Amino acid sequence: MSAYGPETTTDEVLEGVDLTGRRVLITGAATGLGRETTRALAAHGAAVTVLARSAERAAEGVDAVAATVPGASLDTGVVDLGDLSSIRAFADGWLADHDAFDVLINNAGVMACPLGRTADGFETQFGTNHLGHFLLTALLAPALLRGDAPRVVTLSSA
Repeated sequence: MSAYGPETTTDEVLEGVDLTGRRVLITGAATGLGRETTRALAAHGAAVTVLARSAERAAEGVDAVAATVPGASLDTGVVDLGDLSSIRAFADGWLADHDAFDVLINNAGVMACPLGRTADGFETQFGTNHLGHFLLTALLAPALLRGDAPRVVTLSSA
């Protein structure tokens, strides 16, 4: 049996964990679970890249976390997971500046949205939640595999 349950907090999960020197990228990190994950990981020493669909949203997420975690190592990236060209552009730019990282958290997602299409013609929810994260993970995999004990964490909702 796990010691964790529905009331377990991120701080309880990370108790005693030192993430100093670890680089984490989190999609959908500007709000909600992504922001809380960013806060918790930064509070335990991780350098976190907050990924969002716009620079403004990413900056809002960073500002909110920085206000609660003094000295947090935070930066931003812009990627629209509903647009494969945006994913490729982000990955190309990020990989040009970074050789390795340790954890990719695929958190962004859309749910119960009206029928629509991504920029590439896929149904919005499938294109964003699945294909977008698949491509991002595949493109970043070489740098991730150069990281220290690399991990991919993918969240989903029922």
